[in-house]
Amino acid sequence: QVQLVESGGGLVQVGASLRLSCAASGRISSGVSMGWFRQAPGKDREFVAAIRWKIGTTYYADSVKGRFTIDGDNAKNTMYLQMNSLKPEDTAVYYCAAQRNPYGSMRSPAREYDYWGQGTQVTVSS
Repeated sequence: QVQLVESGGGLVQVGASLRLSCAASGRISSGVSMGWFRQAPGKDREFVAAIRWKIGTTYYADSVKGRFTIDGDNAKNTMYLQMNSLKPEDTAVYYCAAQRNPYGSMRSPAREYDYWGQGTQVTVSS
């Protein structure tokens, strides 16, 4: 069983940067897709970015491409989401997630992820 804990959210102004962390308590196997999702009030949970653990392949939603960067630190068993040039529309609860088995598609929707963190609030003021 893998447990994930997000941190690093907060209230920032437009154009600011924020770095989210996702600490995993269990071992994450090489090749596992780990992703960031976000959910704004009244909206569906949407994909943000994913990384294939230890392999390093990444995939981003068009809405964040060029502004957000996903990476991971295997030694710390932690995944990160560096968010730059934040916009009000980035306001949401951000969740990290992991698939149970390796080499699932990084483009998978939320329903295909097995482990989830509790979420961390990101608010970008206009």
